[in-house]
Amino acid sequence: MAEYNFGGQVALITGGSRGLGFAFAQALAKAGMAVALIARSENELRDAAQTIEDAGGRVLIFPADVTDRQAIERVVSDIEGQWQGVDLLINNAGVFRALGPVADVDPDDWWREIEINVRGAYLCARAVLPGMLARGQGRMINLASGAGLRSLPTTSAYCISKTAVIRLTESIALEYEGKGIRAFAMGPGTVRTSMSEYAATSEAVGQHAPFVQQWFQQLFRDGADTPLERSVGLMLFLASGKADALSGRFIDVDDDLDALLRQTELINRDDLYTLRLRTPQE
Repeated sequence: MAEYNFGGQVALITGGSRGLGFAFAQALAKAGMAVALIARSENELRDAAQTIEDAGGRVLIFPADVTDRQAIERVVSDIEGQWQGVDLLINNAGVFRALGPVADVDPDDWWREIEINVRGAYLCARAVLPGMLARGQGRMINLASGAGLRSLPTTSAYCISKTAVIRLTESIALEYEGKGIRAFAMGPGTVRTSMSEYAATSEAVGQHAPFVQQWFQQLFRDGADTPLERSVGLMLFLASGKADALSGRFIDVDDDLDALLRQTELINRDDLYTLRLRTPQE
């Protein structure tokens, strides 16, 4: 933590009241960044803010739904009015609940998962981009997942949404290349949060997606879940600017970051760490 100094910068973190979002907020605040948190629960936001303030951090809270365009635009306007803009956006808000075979999962639950995981990330990115472009700088970290790289049974909504997040990240990086905007799709690993605990213990998951539940249970039994501090460390690395040459890429918590930086030229030349269709001719 000592190597990072984000004094004078502002972060907007969605899903910032608990889990990974809260851990990110605490780490950034400790490193000097002012943090604005969005979540749906005002009580949880107040508790999170109190913890950060007690540790000497600066924080604003905004009870809001990331899928509500007007609400998100008001939040960003308020932040720009009080703190002159957003330097770092972390699109962390997400759900993992619409589980089951495609023919069985509730269509409304399925679409709601897509809305939160994809529309939420898009609306927040869209809202902060004008200010970032006006200042000629800004970074976005979009929480993705290895599930966005492959298909897994009974998790169609989640896999599709995380694939979309990875592609959205790439689109932002391409469209604003050369204008000071960097975007990363971050794979945080499988951390023990309320989301993963639900997958491991919920009776509904066991009934509709037994493969998923068994996978999480085995992971936890083996102690193979990702330590929270490793995910926080990757977030800080991306937020610091050290990986800016890899903007648009999917960076996972298990990647060797030093090796990635040494291979930046190769990665960019061969279009690595992106979603691409490979054919036998290639």
